[in-house]
Amino acid sequence: MTPRLPEAPGEGPTADLLRARRGGVLSTLDRLLLHSPPVAEGWNALLGALRGGTTLPADLRELVVLRVAVLAGAEFEWAAHEPIARRAGLTDLHLRVLRADDATAEPVWTPAQAAVLAFTDASAGAVTVPDPVFAAVREHLDDRGVVELAVLVGGYAMVARFLVALEIPPPEGEVPG
Repeated sequence: MTPRLPEAPGEGPTADLLRARRGGVLSTLDRLLLHSPPVAEGWNALLGALRGGTTLPADLRELVVLRVAVLAGAEFEWAAHEPIARRAGLTDLHLRVLRADDATAEPVWTPAQAAVLAFTDASAGAVTVPDPVFAAVREHLDDRGVVELAVLVGGYAMVARFLVALEIPPPEGEVPG
């Protein structure tokens, strides 16, 4: 599979910003974003903050990213984040359950993971987060954590929609930073 658009040249100050966050490399996703330098710069800042500037524990962050990938059918997102999720402590069992229709029904999650997963399903699916789901998240996250969780779900839903709409094929493993 090839993307629906050709890759833009990986040159210029915006490409350098993306490359700096990615440890010197550009992904196919980055090269497509470079068709719009202002969008690429904003994307880079937001995703950099979500990947490296939040207080959310890594297991919760990657749980959200992978669940959003499943809900949106974004195989690129799954392939890029599965190795990160494994390093954050998610197991083969967790990864299998995340692909299930009702991943929250399986008793493999810590209470915090279950609450975050239910929030992710609600926010990424129906958009509305029911009061009981929100209350469950509040038992585990402070105000900053709730803000970061909500933006993480929305941010990675944006990533997933971009990847799926442009038919960006999965990478060969993890995509840096």
